[in-house]
Amino acid sequence: MPDIKNITDEQVVEIVRTQNKETYSEIINRYQEKLVRYAYYLTQDNDKAADVVQDTFIKAYINLNGFNVKKKFSSWIYRIAHNEAMNVLNKDKKQLPLNENIDFDSSVNLEDDFVRKELQIQAQNCLKQMPVLYREPLTLYFLEEKSYEEISDILRIPIGTVGTRINRAKVLMKKICQKTKK
Repeated sequence: MPDIKNITDEQVVEIVRTQNKETYSEIINRYQEKLVRYAYYLTQDNDKAADVVQDTFIKAYINLNGFNVKKKFSSWIYRIAHNEAMNVLNKDKKQLPLNENIDFDSSVNLEDDFVRKELQIQAQNCLKQMPVLYREPLTLYFLEEKSYEEISDILRIPIGTVGTRINRAKVLMKKICQKTKK
């Protein structure tokens, strides 16, 4: 058996299917952190994100024989995570309120790390206010560094629609963040 760390996801899937079911732990190691981050951006809740990812790994394992190894595994597993997160959001049907008491005073001289962290918090707060329709592609493109083609596979929408939603999301994000600053 080849060194598991140096083979593709698709090759790992083939090993899990045909030789060693325990090798699935490599898939979990490769995707756990990424999927939790993605699920958190969609659900805005750490516990729900963890549940989404756990359900994602279970469903992916159960349906592993249905995966086409000629396609990208990452798109397939992100699609499962997307569906699980949407199920959670549809079950809750509530929006999380933005903490409007956050004040970003740019005249204060702070450490670079602290400023970067504050900007991240502000961006996440702006992201929370966006509809899921725009938050999803924006998160996948900028935070998960997925290509338009991968986003198209994950969200099951045409590539042109991905581009349109990302462009609209950027405009909306700018408006929300400017409104939040005031």
